[in-house]
Amino acid sequence: MRQLILGAALAALLPFAAQAQDAAAGEKAFAPCKACHAFGKNGVGPDLKGVIGRKAGTHEGYNYSAAMKNSGLTWDEATFRDYIHNPKAKVPGTKMIFAGITDDKKVSDLIAYLETQK
Repeated sequence: MRQLILGAALAALLPFAAQAQDAAAGEKAFAPCKACHAFGKNGVGPDLKGVIGRKAGTHEGYNYSAAMKNSGLTWDEATFRDYIHNPKAKVPGTKMIFAGITDDKKVSDLIAYLETQK
């Protein structure tokens, strides 16, 4: 009986294990972002070093859109996940022209990678 319960519990958790964040895979998912973003300097897009936990539209030296400055967002995991799925839907008027990432696993991995860049 104990094995049956343990097996059922493990089977229930398996989908969550498949969604585990992988920073190495996130570095690969970051490749398209490099066209505009870097760590440690602004480019076409703002510096992403330490972005997780930062208030949106506040990194010094970058000219943000009024929409981003006034968004009231803070880049925690949930907010970033929602934004990166469809940037223009989350912040209408953003300067970011990227269409978004719809693959939840890639987004999770990307967040894991960004969290290593502090």
